[in-house]
This record gives sequence, structure tokens and C-alpha cells, in this order.
Amino acid sequence: MSEKSFVTTCHSLEIPLQEKPNRCVLVMDKSLTGGHLANAVAVIALTAGQRHPVLVGAPLVDASGVAHPGLIPTGIPMLCASREELRELREKAIAEGCDVVDFPVQGQRTKSYVEFMEAMTRIETEDIEYTGIALIGQKSTINRLTKKLGLL
Repeated sequence: MSEKSFVTTCHSLEIPLQEKPNRCVLVMDKSLTGGHLANAVAVIALTAGQRHPVLVGAPLVDASGVAHPGLIPTGIPMLCASREELRELREKAIAEGCDVVDFPVQGQRTKSYVEFMEAMTRIETEDIEYTGIALIGQKSTINRLTKKLGLL
């Protein structure tokens, strides 16, 4: 890794990035609505925050001196795409050195995480459909990859 390389660790998984990430964007399946959309956003955002705690800002202190948990200071653009576009965007983002948090549709079609893990063992990577993905990395790269996508 170069001098500028940045490694974040989640459990035993190292996520090598070329630089400290400064952008996180969520791209959701444009056909999702209501509870399914809210669930997918929550799952992806929670996982992205756990994998990249450097994205979380300092605690927010109110006028009474009470500290509230820090939030992401850069905001998180919410974009939408078709399932095919999500698959293609995921591949391109990985090739460009971004970390990608993806949420396969099987996560909303199973009743437990064990069932979800078992379902995933029966699907080849190129056949996975996603409810959404988070792209984490450099702003310039992510903006270039997502510039043609619409807002959710």
C-alpha cells in the first residue's frame, strides 16, 4: 500500500482504501417503497457506519450541555437506480477502489440472518439483485460514478 493508503478494520475484515474516505452515497432500488425502502436504508447505513467509523462526526452538544451522538458531517446523498444499474454500479465502484456495502434482496425475503446467509450461498455474484448499495471512498470518484443518477 502507498503512503496515502488508509485501512479501516471491522471485526477481522480489513477494508483497504487508497485514502481516508470523505464521501458516502446511498443508491437504492427505485422500485422500493415504504417499509422495504426504510429497512434497506437503515441496514446499509448501519453497516457503512460500522465499517467506516471515521465518517462519523464529533458528538453534538446542546445548550444544556447534553452530548448527542455524532452524525456524518458530509451528509449522505440518497440516489436511485434500477436493479441492473445497481449491479453495474457496484462492480464499477469496486474496480475504482471504493468500499461498497450492498444489501441483496434475499435479506428482505428471509426470516433470519441464518436463512439469509444460506440463501446467499446458492446465488452467484453476477446473479445477485440488490435493494441498494452504499459507496464509500473519495468524493471525486463517487461523484463521477453517480453523476447521472437521480435523487430518491
